[in-house]
Amino acid sequence: MNLYTAPDPNDIERVGVEPVNARRNRQPLYAPRKKIFPKRAEGRFRRFKWIVMLITLGIYYLAPWIRWDRGPYASDQAILVDLSSRRFFFFFIEIWPQEFYYVAGLLVMAGFGLFLVTSAVGRAWCGYACPQTVWVDLFLVVERAIEGDRNARMKLDAAPFSFDKLRKRVAKHSIWILIGVATGGAWIFYFADAPSLAVSLFTGTAPVAAYATVAILTATTYVLGGLMREQVCTYMCPWPRIQGAMLDENSLVVTYNDWRGEQRSRHPKKAQAQGLPIGDCVDCNACVAVCPMGIDIRDGQQMECITCALCIDACDDVMDKLGKPRGLIAYATLSEYSSNMSVATDGGRTSIQPPKVRNEDGSFVSAVRHFDWRIVFRPRIVFYAVVLALIGVAMAVHLAFRERLELNVVHDRNPQYVLESDGSIRNGYTLRVLNMVPAPRDVTITLVGLEGATMRIPELGKQDRRSFTVHAEPDAATTLKVFVTRKPDRAEISEFLFVTEDTGHSDRATYRAAFNAPGDVK
Repeated sequence: MNLYTAPDPNDIERVGVEPVNARRNRQPLYAPRKKIFPKRAEGRFRRFKWIVMLITLGIYYLAPWIRWDRGPYASDQAILVDLSSRRFFFFFIEIWPQEFYYVAGLLVMAGFGLFLVTSAVGRAWCGYACPQTVWVDLFLVVERAIEGDRNARMKLDAAPFSFDKLRKRVAKHSIWILIGVATGGAWIFYFADAPSLAVSLFTGTAPVAAYATVAILTATTYVLGGLMREQVCTYMCPWPRIQGAMLDENSLVVTYNDWRGEQRSRHPKKAQAQGLPIGDCVDCNACVAVCPMGIDIRDGQQMECITCALCIDACDDVMDKLGKPRGLIAYATLSEYSSNMSVATDGGRTSIQPPKVRNEDGSFVSAVRHFDWRIVFRPRIVFYAVVLALIGVAMAVHLAFRERLELNVVHDRNPQYVLESDGSIRNGYTLRVLNMVPAPRDVTITLVGLEGATMRIPELGKQDRRSFTVHAEPDAATTLKVFVTRKPDRAEISEFLFVTEDTGHSDRATYRAAFNAPGDVK
């Protein structure tokens, strides 16, 4: 007899919970891009951005064409990454592969420089000097010149397809592609003699790698600078996600000072007539219209903000028209903002009250803090600046006093020694004398130590001596075969020095070598 009775399903407790990933509630993984049509801004920060853009683009496009005379034995291109000879030229500086630590030092300096700038003035690098920002600005110049400013571009984008629309779009994208070609072409000029490579590019005789590089950089410049724009900064660049660790309460960032801007009103006279408290913001959205990222800075600090400060220019222009003081949107520190917000809200006990920050004549009360440049020079900034300077000075000093003559020695492995008929012991070595100056010179190779021993260089004859003079080619390594012979009656000394020097340039290089004898080899 079965005594089991199934439970009633109605007795089971139901939990009111909704799965967050329910199929009916799922959103697309990627939202479609909303086009941004930034309006042209005018003001001091926009002018500064023009200057930075002209300087950076000028350096990039023109630097490969600058000449620097290094004599008849080296390239006269001032900045050149010579892959064939594995050297880097920068005006009077020449870096060899074994001196890669200079490049590492420059990368460390760049890192500390970025930390310094970000800690002091936020994402100033992103807003003014980042290649993405610079090329987007350049592409926007072309777009505005062909399609007009914001309203005209929006109207054209929404208009049905027509010949005029086709003409403008083809002209715009054609110029963008030409800018991309110029960008890729300028890049490859850093890796070969620019005039010669330019001729070979146009005559179709350049290496395939050159054309491939130009094509890739053309595509990336066109896509990133012309089509993706703000998406690169938002989704591809890691720096927005890192910069928070670099900021503190005394870092300058673009800030909407809502302690003087709220409450917003598009009709301030009517609001005043009704006795309502109003701030300086008239909710004109000019700051949003000029933002290349399409954000509203009045919503507070956002990851997308690149600190370009164009919203400051737009807001200052509106404040000038209204006869109000500039700075409703401004560079400010968190400590300054918090202090002023405390004044406007009576220590956080009330909502923002505009009369608390104003005198009767409209000026700000004395309790309102204003920006002081001295706050930038705090211990953290000084630390970054000192480290940056020390690395730079150390590299400069090492660069100024580095030896331009190097010597590498490889002992023969098989055989490690040879017994001659008279009982003498001979060891073989391969010497590599590196002349790191772009001029030929004669250097002496001397045997120091191992008393009574002599050496022979077959390329220079059959003489046995303790010193030889060798001709070293400019910017090249001279390889020599050297045999060192020692009499058997000498003391057992297993080490000695090869000394290479050029008395004319005061360069000297040494190498401690081992001399193998029958008792030394196991």
